[in-house]
Formats: sequence, structure tokens, C-alpha cells
Amino acid sequence: MNDYFRSVIKRATGATSITRHEEIQELWSGYGQIMRIGLEGSDINSVVVKHVQTPKSDYHPRGWNTDIGHQRKLKSYEVETNWYENYSKHSNARLPECLAVDHHEDEVLIILEDLDTAGYPHRKRSVNWSEIDSCLHWLAQFHASFLGASPSGLWETGTYWHLETRPQELEELNDQALKEAAPLIDKKLNDCTYKTLVHGDAKLANFCFGPDGDVAAVDFQYVGGGCGMKDVAYFIGSCLNERESEQYESNILNTYFHYLQAELDAPNKALEEEWRSLYRVAWADFHRFLKGWSPGHWKINSYSERITQQVIHSLSR
Repeated sequence: MNDYFRSVIKRATGATSITRHEEIQELWSGYGQIMRIGLEGSDINSVVVKHVQTPKSDYHPRGWNTDIGHQRKLKSYEVETNWYENYSKHSNARLPECLAVDHHEDEVLIILEDLDTAGYPHRKRSVNWSEIDSCLHWLAQFHASFLGASPSGLWETGTYWHLETRPQELEELNDQALKEAAPLIDKKLNDCTYKTLVHGDAKLANFCFGPDGDVAAVDFQYVGGGCGMKDVAYFIGSCLNERESEQYESNILNTYFHYLQAELDAPNKALEEEWRSLYRVAWADFHRFLKGWSPGHWKINSYSERITQQVIHSLSR
């Protein structure tokens, strides 16, 4: 990290010096890194810094080295800075406080509260029902916070897999029936009456857990407008296998909508009816992306195939 960004961190936190620099992870495809920065002379012991840089090579873990992908990633970081500067403080769902955003030449620095020291130190690779319940509660709080919000400066359509930004993956899709139905699935989701802001990448890895079961979430590169079921379906697919996804489907929806209705100013039966009907459509939408992007992916299973066939049949009638 250059001296300019070091000075930005110290100015934002009131620190006199930086005591340590720990890499948490590299950003996808070499676009920078996320770091934990230790501080001295400040009331804040540490911050998490997202440092975005244009990569020197065009490496992609799965071989998608294209200008479309590059532009999508660049926009995703613009979206994230807009999110933290203009939207994040309006969320009732717990997320890191943004201390500063700074642009310097072709680099971006986002300085965030360290959720580990704020009481959310745990990351999970597998979850029990209580932990799923907590994440569904978070999603309900998030969606209720932004119901009807305009995604100005964000993705007009949230999520990283929506059809408009994935023409190459659609072209590679070998499932002809799904390929033909993809625009109908996309339109069904985009035409919903009730829209909110969706997190857009609400996988298990982006949730931080506290010792009492509370959760916070990170990574808002793909936040934008849409139906809340996109987040719910994607989250469930990230932490349950096909048998569990099918077995708990009713419980998942009942739990989410219990929390969502509690967050609204008044019960909204019409919203719940519409979004419940779109849960499987949202599942099929992600399945479409996955089959084109990585046909051998572990998330492609009989439950997803069966749901998708049902959705295609219902939309083609």
C-alpha cells in the first residue's frame, strides 16, 4: 500500500501509526486485496480495508478473460463505493460501518469497521438451522429497509449473474430449453411489482457470525434492484445440499416471510404472495447462469434441474 493511502487510513481513524498489515484475501481475478490494518493512537484498534487495483494480468480462475467481465468488475467496485457512501447507513440489517472511501489515480480504498472486533468474528463453512434462521432474518431486515428504493448509482438489476451481464455464459449453455426460457425467467423476475435492493452475492461466505447467533454481512459489489427471492434462493443454494434444500423449502420461506412481515410498517399479503411465487423462478435463474458458467459445478443437482423444468413449463404455457 502506498504512502498516500496510509495517510488516508490514519486521517479517517485518527491513528498516529499503522502497526500491522494482514491480508485477509485477494479480490477475485486479481483486482486487489482485503486487509486488516492494526492502528496505534486511535480509539479504533483495527479496520478492514478493501484496496481495489486494476490487475496487471487478465487471469481468471475459470478462464473467463473478457472485456465484458472486466467492465462488470470495474462497475461492481463503483457500485460498492456508491453503496457505502449513499445507502449503507439506511440499512436496519447489520453491516460494517464505512469510515472513508478514497480514490487515487486508478485505485480505490474503502475503509470499513472491523466486524471481528465488533463482535462478529466467526465465518462458517456449514450451518445449522439456527444459523440459517439468523441469515434469513438478516435478509428480511435488509430487504425491508430498501423496499421501493431506487437503485441510483447501483446495479439497476442486482446480482452478479443476471442475464443482461452474462451473454457469453448464455451462449455456452448447452441446455436448449433453458436457453430459450432464459429471457422469460429474467423478465418474470424483473417485472415483479414489489422491488427492493438485493445484496446480490448473499452466499454463506459473506456472512459474519457473533457468539450469540447474530449476523452481519459484507461484500456489496452487486447490490441493486430486484426481487428479494434472488438473495434467499442464492443463500440457500450456498449452504444446503439438494436434499436439504427440498426438505426445508417450506420452512425457509415461512421463516423469511415471518421476519419480513415483522419488519414492514404494516403486513403486506400481496408482496408475500408475489415473492413466494418467484422463489423457484429465482432458483432457476441462478441455475441458468451456473450451467453456462461452470457445467460441472457441485451446485448443479437434481433438485435444481427439477425446479427449473417446472419453471420453464409454467412460463411456456
